[in-house]
Amino acid sequence: MATYAELKAQAEALLKQAEQLLVSEREAAIADINRRLDELGLTPDDLKGGKRSVKKADGGDKPKRVVPIKYKGPNGETWTGRGQKPVWLAELLKQGRKVEEFLI
Repeated sequence: MATYAELKAQAEALLKQAEQLLVSEREAAIADINRRLDELGLTPDDLKGGKRSVKKADGGDKPKRVVPIKYKGPNGETWTGRGQKPVWLAELLKQGRKVEEFLI
């Protein structure tokens, strides 16, 4: 039967062997991934959900349109008139006020 010291030495040797195997498997996996990225023309940022490195055919993003403010509340709140009515306006409408009162 093996002694405690012998078993401990075997365990340490196995752990060292496992760590070396893990390092070599990681290196192989990284090499495979880099090869696939190169084949597909991807960058590591593409995997993180970043912008694509390939430019669009139309020349890029269009500038965003600034929507003018149409309504202003009594406390300086604003609303463009698009989307759901804001809480401040909904509350005032419940009190009997009219939307037209807040037109700018």
